[in-house]
Amino acid sequence: MRVSAAALSLFFLIAGVASALAHAALAHASPVAGATLSAAPREVTLTFTERLEAAFSKLSVTDASGAEVSDGNAQVSGNTMRVNLQPLDAGTYKVNWRAVSVDTHALEGSFTFRVGA
Repeated sequence: MRVSAAALSLFFLIAGVASALAHAALAHASPVAGATLSAAPREVTLTFTERLEAAFSKLSVTDASGAEVSDGNAQVSGNTMRVNLQPLDAGTYKVNWRAVSVDTHALEGSFTFRVGA
């Protein structure tokens, strides 16, 4: 069976595009982005679609004035990143994250959640 050079080139092009698109993405957040919670969470947990590089991934939470309310550094295990929180009052909080997957692709983002009515 003979495979043409064009068919072989197309195969490698498609395979290359598929692997290039396979970077980590945020799959789940707790609390959920935009959520209004009746009780303050004790931690923020982010789950990604790929394993993370702990040394280069970061997670912090700030209050409405920009003061950090994270309690210590983020912990990374596999595809999950979490950070403990100080006791939170009612208000709006911003989660800031930077994730670097094992393929060295960096991704960052932020979202807010609210505690109280």
